Amino acid sequence: MHIGILEDDPLQVELYSLWLSTAHHQCTFYETVSSFLEALTTEKYDLLVVDRVLPDGSGDTALKWIRANLGWDIPVIFVTANNSEADIVGGLRMGADDYVLKPPNYFELIARIDGWGRRVKTPTQAVIKYGAYEIEQQNREIMLNGKAIELTQKEYELACYMFMHPGRLLSRVHLLETIWGLHAEIDTRTVDTHVSRLRRKLAIAPEHGWEIISIYGYGYRMEVVGPKPE
Repeated sequence: MHIGILEDDPLQVELYSLWLSTAHHQCTFYETVSSFLEALTTEKYDLLVVDRVLPDGSGDTALKWIRANLGWDIPVIFVTANNSEADIVGGLRMGADDYVLKPPNYFELIARIDGWGRRVKTPTQAVIKYGAYEIEQQNREIMLNGKAIELTQKEYELACYMFMHPGRLLSRVHLLETIWGLHAEIDTRTVDTHVSRLRRKLAIAPEHGWEIISIYGYGYRMEVVGPKPE
C-alpha cells in the first residue's frame, strides 16, 4: 500500500520507514499539518497514519479536513501518546478508524495496517459474494442463498456499505452522511430503523455467517461470524 504519514519525530519517522519497508509498504512522510494537507490535495494514498500533536497544529485538525474533503473511504489510524479513554473515544468519534498508542508495537501496527488494507479493497465484479449473500450491482439486488430479497433503495445502499466495510466501527452520523447525504436533516433513529429492517429482511445472523453488532450510544459494526466468506 501507499501510506501517507503525518509525524514530526525523526526517530519515529526512521522507525516507521524501517518497519513499513520490511512489510512491503511505500510511505511518504510529512512533519507538519500544513504540508500534509497540501499534499493530500494532489497525492492519493491507500491509508493515512496521523500523529495527534504536531508543531503547527493537531492531528484532529487534519482528520476533520480529511473527512470533509476526502470522505470516509480512506482509513485513518491515529498513533499518539494521548492514552486516556476520553482521547481515544474522542478520536474515534471524530472519524479515526483506529487508535494505536505510542510507542507502537511492530507486530500490532503492521497487523492493523494490513487489516485495514484488506478491508478497503473494493470489489469491482458485477456480482459480489459475501458467503451466503450475493450483491448484484447491475440489478441492485441482494440475494440470500440464491433468493432475491426485496429492499428499498436506502436499505440496499446501507446493506452494501456495511458488507463492504466488515469490522469497521460505523457511527450513526457517518452512516447518515454517507447513505442519506452530508446535509440530510434526518434523525439518527432513521439509521436504527433501517438496520433493524436489514437484520429482519436479510436474516443477518450467525447461522448465515454475519452479525451486526450494536455499539451503545455510537453506531454499528458488521462482523464476520465463523469461516471467512468468499
